[in-house]
Amino acid sequence: MFHTFSMKTKKHTTPEQKLKIVNAFLKGGPVGYLAEVFEVTSRSIYYWVEKYKSKNTLDSDEEETRGRPPKITATNGKKLLKIIKRPASDFGFETDLWNTSRLKIICKRELNIKTSKMAIWRFLKKFTQSFKKVQKQYYETDIDAQKEWKKKVVTKIKMIIKKHRAILYFTDESNIQLSPVMGKSWGPIGEKIVHKVTGNRGSISAISAISNDGRLLFNLFDGGKRFKSADIINFLGQMLAHHKKRHLVVVLDRAPCHRSKMVQEFIKSQSRLHVFYLPARSPELNPDEQVWAHLKNHEIKSHQETNLKGLKRLTRKKLNRLAKDSEKIHGIFKRCNNAYLYL
Repeated sequence: MFHTFSMKTKKHTTPEQKLKIVNAFLKGGPVGYLAEVFEVTSRSIYYWVEKYKSKNTLDSDEEETRGRPPKITATNGKKLLKIIKRPASDFGFETDLWNTSRLKIICKRELNIKTSKMAIWRFLKKFTQSFKKVQKQYYETDIDAQKEWKKKVVTKIKMIIKKHRAILYFTDESNIQLSPVMGKSWGPIGEKIVHKVTGNRGSISAISAISNDGRLLFNLFDGGKRFKSADIINFLGQMLAHHKKRHLVVVLDRAPCHRSKMVQEFIKSQSRLHVFYLPARSPELNPDEQVWAHLKNHEIKSHQETNLKGLKRLTRKKLNRLAKDSEKIHGIFKRCNNAYLYL
């Protein structure tokens, strides 16, 4: 199912959002891309950047609040923000990840500050930091190959899009398990919160495609299906049938069923279809990966289905609703690394 994309105008940009835009600009983000993503004018971005440069500080414009002054000031706050950009293992911790408990130790050890975890949390939230799930990257990933791909292949993709007014899609397959991802809930300290789910095992299979302008299409299959060349050809054919007069640029990973002789022959027979392949072991470059992450961790987390028929029905319902929300789909696309390359 496909839907057209429509943008909603934001009426107000918060100070936190302004700082996020400025930081993105100073890191090399194109002003046109940032203006489109955050729905502001390029003129506003340049104004905020100049204002930020002239202040050269993390201090807020707000008036000083009453009460005890915070122990994390602009000066030592800058040092803390630099610290969290490095792996936690550099400071003697077992893993690379940061949490408030570790930062509390670092504040005392490195900055000579004795503060609370809540104070650290407030400081990080104030300066547009968020506690988020870490995106994995394989040890086997070839970073140089990714850079080469972005430099050469993305250029070709953009040329085809411009030449044919083509629509860009990224495609991926996934399995949705009957055993759900569990969510969080408030409850009394020291008491467990029990949420009953089925002990049955099984999964349904799915394939989807997400576009850079907020479109989503998908197919669902019974059981833990292993995708074959015929399934990929059928899906590509459905995409072409929907866009009867448009050229399509489709980006796939290097799964064997994507690169088989049968699939290659089909691609050659379709003049409106232009297919490119991601570098090996590079799921972080595929925005469609984020569709399945969003579905499993938000839309159907803690679900109550007890059989595959119910799970398939629920998944279809959630994906249909998601497909109608082009603004959310566009936002999911932008979560991908270097998404601005395709916008």
